[in-house]
Amino acid sequence: MSAKLQKIATFSLLALFLVPVLAFAHQPRVTENRQTLVPDPEISKAYYGKLTGEPDIYTIEASEEFDLYVNVLVPDIEGQKKDVSAVILKDGKELAVLDGLNFEWTTFFEPFGQSTYWMGPEYKARAEAGTYEIRVWSSNNDSKYSLAIGEIEAFDGKEGFNALSLIPELKKNFFNESPITFIKSPFGWGLIVVMYLLAGIVGLAYRAILKKFAKNSPRGAAQNIGKSDRLLRHAIGVGLLLWAITTTWSPVLIFFSGFALFEAVFSWCGIYQLTGRNTCEVE
Repeated sequence: MSAKLQKIATFSLLALFLVPVLAFAHQPRVTENRQTLVPDPEISKAYYGKLTGEPDIYTIEASEEFDLYVNVLVPDIEGQKKDVSAVILKDGKELAVLDGLNFEWTTFFEPFGQSTYWMGPEYKARAEAGTYEIRVWSSNNDSKYSLAIGEIEAFDGKEGFNALSLIPELKKNFFNESPITFIKSPFGWGLIVVMYLLAGIVGLAYRAILKKFAKNSPRGAAQNIGKSDRLLRHAIGVGLLLWAITTTWSPVLIFFSGFALFEAVFSWCGIYQLTGRNTCEVE
């Protein structure tokens, strides 16, 4: 499936299913280095990281006043310590300390990714122009954490694609869950619905075009696969869907899963129609 069709599907998904959910969603980011530059600090982002012996540092370079919001969270998983803290510095001087060790953490369920966190200390203030550093650490500097920065929710098609690619990874590596649990999210089951609808539309269009230009020939048959071929396509469709939702949630895999099931339901194969092959049982 082309990138254009994927974009159409994702925009449809956002419009049909996710407007209420995205209103409360952070833009997810995976922290890959100890030092991270934070662009547009007022735009809500969630940085996911794991400390590896030293504090992680997030830098904000502000040329004008802005609303600064910072919140420390950790995943609600077995063995996770609620000991992550942060200090906020402005131009090298301490502005605030988010002390996780002496804070009463509360549970927080995030509906977009269908994941549960422990929510720690937060900071909110009108900040002057300048350079800010947010240093994140824990008792042994080995904890997983999520750092939320900014409060303005801004989600578009690009961020939807980014979230779709990151959430299965976060489910597996951050929350120690199978990516299949993402199916409980409107974004997860909504993606399946949209890609299946798209597969059906493409199948019907392709089928109608070939039938129109192949009248009175084997390629114009309304049905061209028999029972064994239908069962094979059912198996392929289910297999591709299971492959997708237990790994990367690839829209391409889900699309072809839907297309295979479409062929099974309509006793029709696009390749068979194109080549004039027919395996229907002879009455």
